[in-house]
Amino acid sequence: MARRNPDVGLDDLASEFDYESEAERKRAKKRGGGDLTQKEYPGVPEKQKRADAKHWFQDEHGRLHRNMGKLMHLNAYQRHKEMINLYYLCYEGASEKYFKEDTSKHRTDYDVLKDNHRFLWDDETASTADNSYETRLAKKYYDKLVKEYCICDLSRYKKNQVAMRWRTEAEVKMGKGQFSCGARKCDERDRLTSWEVNFAYSEQGEKKNALVKVRLCETCSMMLNFGSEKKRAEKKSSSWSKKRKEERKKEKKRKSNEDGTNGEAEEKEDDSSPPTSSTKQPDEKAKKPASNEIWQGAVPQEITRTVDDEIDDFLNDLFD
Repeated sequence: MARRNPDVGLDDLASEFDYESEAERKRAKKRGGGDLTQKEYPGVPEKQKRADAKHWFQDEHGRLHRNMGKLMHLNAYQRHKEMINLYYLCYEGASEKYFKEDTSKHRTDYDVLKDNHRFLWDDETASTADNSYETRLAKKYYDKLVKEYCICDLSRYKKNQVAMRWRTEAEVKMGKGQFSCGARKCDERDRLTSWEVNFAYSEQGEKKNALVKVRLCETCSMMLNFGSEKKRAEKKSSSWSKKRKEERKKEKKRKSNEDGTNGEAEEKEDDSSPPTSSTKQPDEKAKKPASNEIWQGAVPQEITRTVDDEIDDFLNDLFD
């Protein structure tokens, strides 16, 4: 039985267990069994062995020499390009700074409309403009606007600067600018007044004027007339409805004239036919008393209003 402390002459520390010798413990370490008396601390990296460090150095040294050989085969421009790419990929933050997409040159539909929009498009302007995508998009957007009343911005009314634009479809459905105040930040619906404003603006490097109508409340009307009194929009009948009424009257006259000429032709044909007993009789209708003449004349035609006339009157009252 081996003693626990062979150097000390004490037998009371003797143990029933047999301990391995120092040589056996070394052989166990070489085999990888480890020592049970050594405590393992989690989270602490294991010490690198000398053989592992040697292998790592050889791998890194070989990789560096391969990269140097690769660069030596390139010309000056290709070498510079390769090194810049390595710099962008290796240094933190360089990829976000240089590889980020530049959106300053991107153009959206709003940017296209902002650059090509015009307050008024007439036939001459549309014919002289180029047929590009930007111009066609701006023209289609202009066609969708309702150009009866304007929406104005009175934030700079003291400087006599008023911004105006046409109404959109959503604003027309809401009644903005017609049944409510046409100011951009005002929703008043009572005591509205229509004004005619000579809107002067600069567009495409040219100064232009346009006579537009705007409908405002009392407070916004005072702001609009701060520098100079504007003209009230008078209620006028639409020239388009007048033309339609005149055309209808002309059509009625033309039809009545055609009916009259057809009747005269029939009478001439009857006169050319041989006389009959009915024609030989005297004209008794001409000899009737004057009291009965009112019943023998043409029936007076009452002027009936059509649905189109009523719609025209309704729209005139609506937009004035």
